Amino acid sequence: MATSKRDLIDDLRGAHTNLTRKQATQIVNDVFASIAATLRNGDAVRLAGFGSFTVKDRPARTARNPRTGETVPVAAKKVVKFRAASAFQAAATKPKKSKKG
Repeated sequence: MATSKRDLIDDLRGAHTNLTRKQATQIVNDVFASIAATLRNGDAVRLAGFGSFTVKDRPARTARNPRTGETVPVAAKKVVKFRAASAFQAAATKPKKSKKG
């Protein structure tokens, strides 16, 4: 099951019981807005122990419609790339411990 923005807000409120839902929502929104603004300025966002976000240029190319076989031009664009930190990667892919009962 995927984690939603609402789940992040609930987790934040669980860790900090003095926060209201409105305050926790504002914190999450501010973090996302700060990341987006930094990327928009062309800078990378590096979060130690988590990973880094960068913006890369994807050049224009020609693609093929699989249904018709027709070639279609695809415009150049910028894309956001995320690279997980090695510690985060290891923690996220670590096998779950099974309960023996």
